[in-house]
Amino acid sequence: MESISAIAQDTPGARREPTQKRSRERVERMLAVASSLIAEKGSDALRMGEVAEKAGVSIGSLYQFFPDKSAIIRALADRYQKESETCIAEALAGVRDSKALEKAFSELVDVYYGIFLAEPVMRDIWSGTQADKALRELELAHSRANAGMLLDVLMRLHPGADPDALETSAFLIWQLGEATMRLAVSVDRTEGDRLVTAYKRMALSELARGAPT
Repeated sequence: MESISAIAQDTPGARREPTQKRSRERVERMLAVASSLIAEKGSDALRMGEVAEKAGVSIGSLYQFFPDKSAIIRALADRYQKESETCIAEALAGVRDSKALEKAFSELVDVYYGIFLAEPVMRDIWSGTQADKALRELELAHSRANAGMLLDVLMRLHPGADPDALETSAFLIWQLGEATMRLAVSVDRTEGDRLVTAYKRMALSELARGAPT
């Protein structure tokens, strides 16, 4: 499987990383403005000129760090991915048995849902990645990496189970979880809560099946 870093390096329009403090602050301002505009209008309506204007930078300065709109979306997606990796690693670190996995996974879903509720722009950023093949591949690699952390726990808890079956379950559970979160924040809160609860029930049932018979 191609690594996330390799896919990221090959992504067209990959942005230049700022090295000086002033440059980093300028990039943070650009990303904050872009995130706000995406939340307000959606990723399709994001315009480089508007980002530069509202961030108080020249269009040349913006292009220096973000060659195109895809580079901005990728930077925002990478930021949320790092937050996700931290949440997952912390949630699964102490899991030693099936009961602990059930508790940790349920709490992780709640935390993830909370992040989506607090940052609904994540849904629009995801929509932006789907319009670009390279970004779709990067998003898929991120999803596989997240699922890999769940797979590591399943392999540890159920050494006698079919590893390919466990990998398929872990990946599918994760992909369905991400889709559920995006759907849940697209509807009213009451329905969203029900969707997340239903997902947790189905996912926990599948996780429980990982035990060898």
